[in-house]
Amino acid sequence: MPPPTKRPAAAARKRKTPSDEFTHNTEQAASQSAPHTWYANDNHPRPGPGAARNAHTQQREADRRAGNHAEAETGSPQPAAVSPSKAPTATTTTSILEEACAHLISVDSRMRPLIEAHPCRVFSAEGLAEQIDPFESLCSGIISQQVSGAAAKAIKKRFVELFFPPTPEDEDEDGDQEEDHHVNEITGSSSTFKKTTRPRFPHPSQVAACALDRLRTAGLSQRKAEYVQGLAERFVAGELSARMLADAPYEEVIEKLTAVRGLGRWSVEMFACFALKRLDVFSLGDLGVQRGMAAFVGRDVAKLKNKGGKWKYMSEQDMRELSDRFAPYRSLFMWYMWRVEETDVSTME
Repeated sequence: MPPPTKRPAAAARKRKTPSDEFTHNTEQAASQSAPHTWYANDNHPRPGPGAARNAHTQQREADRRAGNHAEAETGSPQPAAVSPSKAPTATTTTSILEEACAHLISVDSRMRPLIEAHPCRVFSAEGLAEQIDPFESLCSGIISQQVSGAAAKAIKKRFVELFFPPTPEDEDEDGDQEEDHHVNEITGSSSTFKKTTRPRFPHPSQVAACALDRLRTAGLSQRKAEYVQGLAERFVAGELSARMLADAPYEEVIEKLTAVRGLGRWSVEMFACFALKRLDVFSLGDLGVQRGMAAFVGRDVAKLKNKGGKWKYMSEQDMRELSDRFAPYRSLFMWYMWRVEETDVSTME
């Protein structure tokens, strides 16, 4: 029997997985109809009383990531629609969400009615399988600053069309376009978008090479145009990449991104939670979370006053002490704090 054929080493060295960093050039980006896809590792739990359980969670996550990246080692390709690093099994992702919810309830039984009333899609199998382009996500955050949702949507559409003008091929035979739906994970509201065959968003190299005056024609202010282009330049230079954002420790991600003009800590925290899908993110500066936590512990938020021109439903120290009890699943706890006032938790006291 002839020996099995071995794969040439040179070919193996040249092969890149779909979850590699943004290395494709502008022409390749323009020919793709789907964004670069990848999956982020979860935030590392801090040692504490639950260290054994945290270690168990970390090991399961490490096993899951090892399975996700097996394609790079074995050479077995995954379906093009979902990259190897975004293809966790339903059993695994469901058990992670179930374990997280069980932990929240074990810490405080008042979490039970919240969890039963509001299933969390963010960390579900469907949520984890979403295609994510970190450059698009961060740019969208900059575009949406200090404007209404409708205005942000219109500006982003014009921004994309600067690089990919609409063509007749984008429409079907009846002149209508297929629709896609997006759910805002914080508010729960849904939006409808038109599906096209064009790429959803320009590559960083295209934005970095575009004149600021041209970027402004999409409706961006001078400052926002500078912010978006500065972000693109960091991706092109390799200071930021999909892989780094996925694998780096949480505080390093915060440090790297808040160093970019136009990205504040709150914006980066929301990106880490909803795009990177990190499980242990918590924002002390979010007013909605602050108000929800105050209501959660039984304070009458309607009677709390605006002191010194700034609302304070709960001090940062109180927020930190309470949220730390829910580690390493503070992202899920934060998500539920936005929904406290929609659910009666008083019956669980």
